[in-house]
Amino acid sequence: MEHPRGSAWWQLFKRPALILGALALTLTLALAACSDDDNEDSGSDATDAPSLSGDINGDGSSTVFPIMEAVAEEFMKANSDVKVTVGISGTGGGFSKFCNGETDFSNASRPIKDDETEAGLCEGNGITYVEFQVAYDGITVVANTANDFAECLTVAQLNNIWMPESTVNNWNQVDPGFPDASLEQANLFGPGTDSGTFDYFTQQINGEEGASRSNYTASEDDNVLVQGVAGDENALGYFGFAYYEENQDELIALGVDDGNGCVVPSPETILDGTYAPLSRPLYVYVTTTALSKPEVAAMVRYMLTEGRGLVEEVGYVQLPEEAYQEALDKIP
Repeated sequence: MEHPRGSAWWQLFKRPALILGALALTLTLALAACSDDDNEDSGSDATDAPSLSGDINGDGSSTVFPIMEAVAEEFMKANSDVKVTVGISGTGGGFSKFCNGETDFSNASRPIKDDETEAGLCEGNGITYVEFQVAYDGITVVANTANDFAECLTVAQLNNIWMPESTVNNWNQVDPGFPDASLEQANLFGPGTDSGTFDYFTQQINGEEGASRSNYTASEDDNVLVQGVAGDENALGYFGFAYYEENQDELIALGVDDGNGCVVPSPETILDGTYAPLSRPLYVYVTTTALSKPEVAAMVRYMLTEGRGLVEEVGYVQLPEEAYQEALDKIP
């Protein structure tokens, strides 16, 4: 499933930008020549700011990936000598690489765990880091567009479906009013065990992080889960809100009732916390060594300023202004 920033529409959008960029470069060179003459006449000692260069690499959460992919693309347009690569190996997989010193930053859909920081991992390898909160997300429970009966599920019903050793294999076991339709392993789609989304969902729905039925179709790539639900009329799945927003024509977002009434995920309900208990913050962790490099510090600053608009563009929810300012204050 192609990300909207890689779509044909986006490519068309970029072409005029390249033309305008070329015109702007020509104008800039002409103005620079005039400026040099003026400086010689006036005796000014003004100098240009040094350009940025270098390689920056990150990995981690597939949920945070759309944000950092967009940030990387836009930042590299403005800094052509910087190369930023972003991988997807899940929050846990990303932290493993991060604590081994393999990456400069790690995308995460949950906070780093104590057992990921203690001896043998980050601390054992001398890796120190700074945590940046970048956006809000709502884990979205989705069904196929052919599903015209399961508009809302309670937390208890979700637990019945997803708890360890669950025996649910038919929709009418979830609710007697639902039809006699398969809800077996082939119809269930969710993140793999390296995913922060898996950790958060199981904690909130099953009461224990990592506690889940194992007989479902799992993937660290949310696009695989989207395709699975979109291609199966009996399907049920869960993943980050942005992947639902990107594929609304092929999926239905179900409401969740935590005891206070059914609430459907939206930017408003995610931000105000009424989409409970599946609203959550998203993070980017950066090593202090990397953050001391001008190109990395500049990219993080871009992420927290111009990059705010990209958060909404890819389907997530911006933080309050004061939260971004607090994060900016962490940059050296």
